[in-house]
Amino acid sequence: MSALSEVTKEAKTSMKKGVENTKRELATIRSGQATPSLLDTIRVDAYGQSMPLNQVGSVAAPEPRLLTVQPWDKGLIDAIEKGIQSSELGLNPSNDCTIIRIPLPQLTEERRKELVKVVRKLAEEGKIAVRHGRTEAISRAKQVEHVSQDDERHTEKEIQKLHDDAVELLDNLVKAKVVEIMEV
Repeated sequence: MSALSEVTKEAKTSMKKGVENTKRELATIRSGQATPSLLDTIRVDAYGQSMPLNQVGSVAAPEPRLLTVQPWDKGLIDAIEKGIQSSELGLNPSNDCTIIRIPLPQLTEERRKELVKVVRKLAEEGKIAVRHGRTEAISRAKQVEHVSQDDERHTEKEIQKLHDDAVELLDNLVKAKVVEIMEV
């Protein structure tokens, strides 16, 4: 495998990671339906460190408008509840000393618009990661020695095509998520 094709392969992997990360973050944004992934970004202060919620309890969606968190250590109930309340998700958990219930209120028009702004911000961060992957790959391609200018230009075009495809995929993800959020 030539050095230029290796650069292109690494660029594709880098851009794919940016898209996958954005996709994962978009899954955590509430859109009216309860999904356990909604709580993936929440961190809990447990055992002297900040831990992801899914490492201190199991999250379930028993009903379309309710999430439950079953802590593995009952002593962490207050910390989990505090972590959920301090998140930007606008959720109000309650507990019965064994399980935390998180009712999902109907989204207001104002809250939907706020969530759309968050979605667009996350998408922009994903695009920045993709652009960074493109920039790194093109600079690495230019550093490869003993290649013709035609091969170098061809590699740059290939990397640009990968970039354009990744950005288009991000745009489609955002459109789908905005439609999902704005759906009443």
